Formats: sequence, structure tokens, C-alpha cells
Amino acid sequence: MRKLTAVRTYNLVVLDMAGTTVADGGLVERAFASAAKLLGVDPGSAEHAAMLDHVRATMGESKISVFRHLFGDESRARAANAAFEEAYGTLVDGGLVAPVPGARDAIERLLSEGRTVVLSTGFARVTQDAILTALGWQDLVPLTLCPADAGGRGRPHPDLVLSAFLRTRAVESVRDIAVAGDTSYDMLSGVRSGAGIVAGVLTGAHAREALAGAGATHVLGSVAELPDTLAELEKRR
Repeated sequence: MRKLTAVRTYNLVVLDMAGTTVADGGLVERAFASAAKLLGVDPGSAEHAAMLDHVRATMGESKISVFRHLFGDESRARAANAAFEEAYGTLVDGGLVAPVPGARDAIERLLSEGRTVVLSTGFARVTQDAILTALGWQDLVPLTLCPADAGGRGRPHPDLVLSAFLRTRAVESVRDIAVAGDTSYDMLSGVRSGAGIVAGVLTGAHAREALAGAGATHVLGSVAELPDTLAELEKRR
């Protein structure tokens, strides 16, 4: 029988993209405005403002789920989602995304330490691939996941994290997973998955209070601090 190590090593690291490892300068809101206008919701209207508030509050959630809440009817929700993804992809192709400072170095360090790193997102695969291509990150990590890769359910469900756990087989327990994200939905997803580390970062949508309130075990200035944080936690054990 294989003996389990008594020292926890966080050898599976699941990182969010937009707001955590990728800076997009508010492209979500710009893409949402394009999608809403297509469905007859005019910018500047009270309806648009209320919808935008919901989009901001649910950053990190699967985008199709957001549009289902906003538009109710499935066909309208899918039309809005398609318009959103197209608009966001166009903005990405225009060079309006960049790595969060220190993010690539952090990922490369984690990989060099023998950890498996997975990039996850609430966007559709086509948009995720556009972001990875724009950054030159297509081959940076061994696995990238979007909601469709996890049975269709994105955050705040734990499915993306658990899919990373099952697909990579990098660790023997979910408690050896570290999750990092910039939204309360990222935190809820990590907590519900049973991850041992659920780190919020302050480079994206939600503030310290929201991240801590959703269950963050740590709140970091940015993902660049994550490698040192994991190393220090492992050293204490």
C-alpha cells in the first residue's frame, strides 16, 4: 500500500485568468454593452445600469449563466452570450489584454518547482483561446479549462477545480490544491471544491472584504505573491 506523505505540498495550482493572471482593462463591461445593445438595451438606460451592476457583482461566473439571469429566455441569453464573446474576442484581437505584472514569472516558477498549473475561466473556449493566443500562452501550462470542459457549470460551482483535479491527477487529495482568483465566485468555487488554499488577489474585480467574505484563506496583492506564499506554508508544516 502506498504511504501518504505527512507534509502537504500544493502541487496542483488552479488559476483564474481575467483579473488574476490577465489584465483586460474592463473589457468585460465593454463587451457586455455591445451584447446588451444588440438585444435592445440602450446604454445609459436604467435597465442597462441595473444589468451592468449584476455583471460586476457576478464577475467570475460563467457568462452564459449571467445572461440567463439577465434575459431569462434561453434563446435571448444565448444570443447575448454569443454577441458578448464576439465583442470580447474582437477587443482581445485588438491587443487590449496583457499579463498581470509578474503573472508569467509566477506561473513559470510554479512549474519549475514541479507543480501542475491549470488556467481556468468563465469565458467560452473560443474566447479563452483568443486570450491565450494574444498573450503567446498557448503552451505555457499543461491544461486550460472553461465551463464546457467541466460539464457546462462554471463558478461558483466547484466543477472547474474538480475537473483539474481529476484530469491532471497531480495530487492525491483536494486539500493539496491551491486556487487563486480575483472574485468572490472564484473563492466560493475553491471553497466548495475542498481546496486547501483559496487565495484572493487584489488585481481584479472584487475587494478584500468580498474575497474574505466568500472564504478566501489568503488575500494577496497579486498572483505574483503566490509562489512565495505556498513555499512559506509548506515550510511551516
